[in-house]
Amino acid sequence: MSSLFVRKPVETLAKRGGSAADTSQALPRTLGVFSLTCFGVGCTVGAGIFVLTGTVAAEHAGPAVALSFILASIACALAGLCYAEFAALAPVAGSAYTYAYATLGEIVAWIIGWCLILEYLFACALVAIGWSGYIGSMAADVGLSLPAVLIQAPMDVGPQGLVATGAFANIPAILVTMGCTLLLLAGTQVSARINDLIVIVNVVAIVVIGVAGLARAHWRHWVPFVPPNTGHLGEFGLSGVLTGAAIVFYAYVGFDAVSTMAQETREPQRTVPLGLIASLGVCTVLYVLIALMITGLVDYRSLAVPDPVHLALAAGGPALAWAKALVGVVIGVGLISTLLVTLLGQVRIFYAMATDGLLPACFAALHPRSRVPHVGTWVTGAAAAVIAGLFPLKLLGELISIGTLLAFAIVCLGILVLRIQRPELPRPFAVPGYPWTPIAGIAVCLALMASLPRDTWIRLVVWLVVGLIVYRLYGWRYSRLRKS
Repeated sequence: MSSLFVRKPVETLAKRGGSAADTSQALPRTLGVFSLTCFGVGCTVGAGIFVLTGTVAAEHAGPAVALSFILASIACALAGLCYAEFAALAPVAGSAYTYAYATLGEIVAWIIGWCLILEYLFACALVAIGWSGYIGSMAADVGLSLPAVLIQAPMDVGPQGLVATGAFANIPAILVTMGCTLLLLAGTQVSARINDLIVIVNVVAIVVIGVAGLARAHWRHWVPFVPPNTGHLGEFGLSGVLTGAAIVFYAYVGFDAVSTMAQETREPQRTVPLGLIASLGVCTVLYVLIALMITGLVDYRSLAVPDPVHLALAAGGPALAWAKALVGVVIGVGLISTLLVTLLGQVRIFYAMATDGLLPACFAALHPRSRVPHVGTWVTGAAAAVIAGLFPLKLLGELISIGTLLAFAIVCLGILVLRIQRPELPRPFAVPGYPWTPIAGIAVCLALMASLPRDTWIRLVVWLVVGLIVYRLYGWRYSRLRKS
């Protein structure tokens, strides 16, 4: 049993700047603070702001979805400070997975890595589904009607569980996922330049659209700001705001994506903490702005659609026609940025786990020209495309959130453990308010997890059981650290 908790030496991580023992397998350092921040914003300001905002408002929090975003951002800030300390101490690929490996042992690292696989794959699919929904709305605006059988998942979540919709597959979601996969294969630096441009344009456009929409909003849509609870836990009231915060926590997955890129940044001890903090500030402001805007333009009960921002602006009348046209383009391009970075984060998790021997070595193999893990990129893109084409939006959002919260809680716990075990380690960035900051981070993450539906917990347990079976059959045998 003790070998299950074997830990990777922090000094090894800090010295090598990665988990690859062979320099031919080392990822090139090409990213600065600006690009890293844009990766975080690009990954974060996507499905969360354009897709989940409407669903959470309609089914859980009402206009108080803005409070849900603020609560989620507080939890993320607590976890983000812990991420920053780890990233400065050990600037490697793998994020929460690698941090758990250095503090809590291999089996915990495997569980986190397995949760991150769930998180990133389903996040990619959710973004692709949201993109497909907005593209359908844009096509309808110009008189084109896309066949429902080709733009919907063949399954949906009903009162009795999964039900058939009669559709074939969500074809646009599949196509955009594979297109982003091909772009990633061109190399990280190429992807970063494209992402930087997209993020700059999107942030400016979102601020303009949000302010214009707020100017046309009516206060009656915000009353009551927190709708009364229906008698069921998580359906409006305070419990609904908390459940909403747990669900939209997925929207902050971009912070984990920032830390997965630590091995590809210049001066990571400084760059990664700055990128994490800057991303959080920008994203929180944008989320609250758009949440207030859409709930001020239309009754929150009508927002359970794949394109809530488009719906809200349409309700604003002719005065916002220009914004509706602009937001369609912004969302269409912005979600591509989100999908691009989310796919990249998953590939880096595969890379880290493969270099440790817990997954097949092919996931760590770099293409001789582009220097990207090409096998992992192909596998990630294909898997995400299949999930996006077949599964419904609501199911994915809840599963992503619980995996993200678990990973964040373990990162906070890892800070406590490492401070006790290795207090002498030099820390270029130290969590302020220790030990209360990581303790609060753990408490908030666990509280948000507890507010998620029981079915979500069941699905997480099933996923973890499958993961433990995979670990026993493969990772247990080929772990490089255990062999050494």
